[in-house]
Amino acid sequence: MEGFFQRYLSLYRPLITRMNELMSTYDLSYSLWQVIFYIKNNGPSTLIDIANNYNVEKPTITRRVHRLEELQMVKQIPGMDRREKVIQLTEAGEEIYQACRKKITALEKSVMAGIENDEQMITFQTLPKIRENIIRGEGSKSE
Repeated sequence: MEGFFQRYLSLYRPLITRMNELMSTYDLSYSLWQVIFYIKNNGPSTLIDIANNYNVEKPTITRRVHRLEELQMVKQIPGMDRREKVIQLTEAGEEIYQACRKKITALEKSVMAGIENDEQMITFQTLPKIRENIIRGEGSKSE
């Protein structure tokens, strides 16, 4: 299906811009939100866990976590190994997560307006499969 990626990418930037606008009240961006979202949904996590999940380098996550620490939304807790940084949400981070989650849910509903529930569900189930195919194919080269 030619043009699929172009269609996806044409909605990605405007969506990220809207997300950044929604979260600017809390001095957050979408990239910072990703860290909060991961920790909220997976519990206290290492920088490596977060980096691997988003397929980004550890220094990228380290910078994001430092910013969230400055904002007092996350804190380090002792890990199994003292060299390992484990991050968890603070009480303020939990509150901001809840506030942002409400705004994001409202945005999700508005951008999905007019799209049948079964179409939404198919898209919801298909996107992770596409991601998995991309990640699995990263090391292979087409001839």
